[in-house]
Amino acid sequence: MRHARLTCVLAALVALGGCGLSSGSPFVTAVSPGSVGQGKPLEGVDLTVTSKEFSEQLLLGQIAGLALKAAGASVVDRTGIQGSIGAREAVRTGEADLMYEYTGTGWITYLGHDTPVRDPKEQWRELRAEDLRRNGIDWLPPAPLDNTYAMAVNHANATRYKLRTLSDLARLNNSGAKVTYCMGAEFATRDDGFPGMAKAYGMKVPAGRIRKMDLGIVYTETANGRTCLAGSVFATDGRIPALKLVVLEDDKNFFPNYNAAPMVNEKTLREHPRIADVLNPITKKLTTEVAQRLNAEIDVDGREPHDVALDWLVEEGFVKEG
Repeated sequence: MRHARLTCVLAALVALGGCGLSSGSPFVTAVSPGSVGQGKPLEGVDLTVTSKEFSEQLLLGQIAGLALKAAGASVVDRTGIQGSIGAREAVRTGEADLMYEYTGTGWITYLGHDTPVRDPKEQWRELRAEDLRRNGIDWLPPAPLDNTYAMAVNHANATRYKLRTLSDLARLNNSGAKVTYCMGAEFATRDDGFPGMAKAYGMKVPAGRIRKMDLGIVYTETANGRTCLAGSVFATDGRIPALKLVVLEDDKNFFPNYNAAPMVNEKTLREHPRIADVLNPITKKLTTEVAQRLNAEIDVDGREPHDVALDWLVEEGFVKEG
């Protein structure tokens, strides 16, 4: 785990050194207050929103930026930084003011804990207190959205082998059946990934039955069920419902909680506490099911994260367009 974290840090530092946060442009879409931002409490405030580079992060960054703009702020869009550490450092140093991040990433990757806190609210409370004390980073309350690791199978295999939980998968694996697994390279080595999961569920898996591949291919190969019986997925990925995959219940609660929450530079939040009033109601509405639907619009339908974010905010009545 420490090796994985060090690799991420080095990669992020290279990325920051190469391009930093020099790029970025204002949010120009005309939006006005809906149920949030009434009275434009952030009028005259300059804010910079960042994110990591994958679809859900881009979506969450656009949601935050549009909501803050509707509340009167002038918002610079610097979403799409490669890697967790690069985006995190931008918030910590004040180059950016905030981003949506995952509590499990904060607790394990940033603060260096090897053991997750099983209760999601308690994990957030402990993360917030420690990160604020050590690093000057505050965390607003988390969303129900939990982008944790998971294992999935297609409907045919779920029915054929009576698979509903990870314990069911372990039973099949240990029965002598030649169960094969598809996964990304990182999941194959992380302590909170496949090695830890196999240990927690008492699974003995020969190396020859593990097939590492690009994350996008994992979903399609799991759906066709020939290359692999089970594949690693992210719980909020829109390809899960699109490909009709069955996510196996983590009945031993092995995987950490990865609830999305606004991670904010302490100085920024101290000077502009109304940021919380704008973002908190929106965060409460971000469930795993909502994220799957919105992510599918990006990854399956090919829509732009900005447009998906705007439509959802308007649909929920948080902001008005124009």
